[in-house]
Amino acid sequence: MPPAAASKLDYVPPDGGWGWAVVLGAFISIGFSYAFPKSLTVYFKEIQAYFSVSYSQIAWVSSVMLATMYAAGPIASILVNRYGSRPVVMVGGLMVSAGMILASFGTSIVHLYLCVGVIGGLGLALNLQPSLTIVGSYFLVKRPLANGLAMTGSPVVLFTLAPLNQFLFDSFGWRGSFLILGAIVMNCCVAGALMRPVNKNIKPIPKTAPPNGEVSEEKQDETKSEGCLKRFVDVSLFRHRGFLIYLIGNCVMFFGLFAPVVFLAPYARHQGIDEYSSALLLSIFAVVDMFVRPSTGFLGNTKWIRPKIQYFFSFAVLFNGVCHLLCPLAQGHAGLIVYTVFFGIAFGMLCALLFETLMDLIGAQRFSTAVGLVTIIECGPVLLGPPICGALVDSLGDYKYLFYMCGIILVGCGLFFFIMHYYNYKKLEEEKDKSASVETRTPEEEEVELKPSPESPRFDGFLIPNQILNDR
Repeated sequence: MPPAAASKLDYVPPDGGWGWAVVLGAFISIGFSYAFPKSLTVYFKEIQAYFSVSYSQIAWVSSVMLATMYAAGPIASILVNRYGSRPVVMVGGLMVSAGMILASFGTSIVHLYLCVGVIGGLGLALNLQPSLTIVGSYFLVKRPLANGLAMTGSPVVLFTLAPLNQFLFDSFGWRGSFLILGAIVMNCCVAGALMRPVNKNIKPIPKTAPPNGEVSEEKQDETKSEGCLKRFVDVSLFRHRGFLIYLIGNCVMFFGLFAPVVFLAPYARHQGIDEYSSALLLSIFAVVDMFVRPSTGFLGNTKWIRPKIQYFFSFAVLFNGVCHLLCPLAQGHAGLIVYTVFFGIAFGMLCALLFETLMDLIGAQRFSTAVGLVTIIECGPVLLGPPICGALVDSLGDYKYLFYMCGIILVGCGLFFFIMHYYNYKKLEEEKDKSASVETRTPEEEEVELKPSPESPRFDGFLIPNQILNDR
């Protein structure tokens, strides 16, 4: 097993035990968070006809839901830091359930925007982030594997919900289906109940107190203010080199990440493939993704990859881009199946590593705040990416330019990540060596270094130590 990554945790994570039950809860919660908005598209055609609205108007239901889920990241961070993951996830499950039940009585498309999009999206945000955070609190050595297993919930739930929604739609219509889905999504409350707070069996080391054992009232107020500010918005993250690399690269990457999934089936139909075979491509994609995510977590936990896992993530981003650039060369149904398999492998690798790399960069202690800041900034690319790609198809009349654009974006981001993580790893090594050299110096060596020698130059009758002169 590879050595544990450096961490500032003030306790020893169990790396197992009840942590695997927590991973199961995160598997369910993350699965619903990512798969639920995609699975609702089954009902769009009937809802569109019922309310007599355009396709673009009905498509905003899922877009608003996803955008709210990402934009509410800081709110979820605050609640997790204040109350812990268990109650937040349970409340989130209740909110999604309430949103779907209220939507089943909807009388206008705006009603669905509010109930499914805003209420449901906020509930999904309260499911997603606490699940990601608590996995990091239970695991350190086995964290890539645990994160990979938890992230597998997305393709598994999507693979399950897709046929289930079709069955519910055929049997009960969209109103009855929304009522039943409101009950099904309450399984997130069960998932939240599994998220027992970690047992911090090693207490924090008390900080050195002043000689009189007292701290001034002014100093206490200053510390409390800084603590409150950091709990809500840790602005120091914007001075963190690794966090900025992750944030900049991801914001660009998300413009081209999801559009190929959204437009895969329409692209197949554009090539003359029947609807059943086109829909089958998404099932193949989900099955491949389902097996790749835990495999990636296992591979990322090996001693060869764990110490430099950022390079593994960079390769996954680059791999996605290359797949999209080669997609237009795939002709016919067989060619698209080959593309879908490789795309599923690349996409599964990327998603399995997406939050593990952030936790590796900034540590588990600051992860909750960091992921909240990341998701609210990524909200824009998530919301605008697919519509921009759709507009490109409308203007040029061919889907291949969409895949070229997404491929160029992801290849560029992959190269950016490789270069910047190389720079980051190099700087970290330099800082580590510098810190080690300072720690190994004894007080006597420091005193000798600052003691002036007979040859030291003089200034106004005072000796100037050689070290100070050299520093100048």
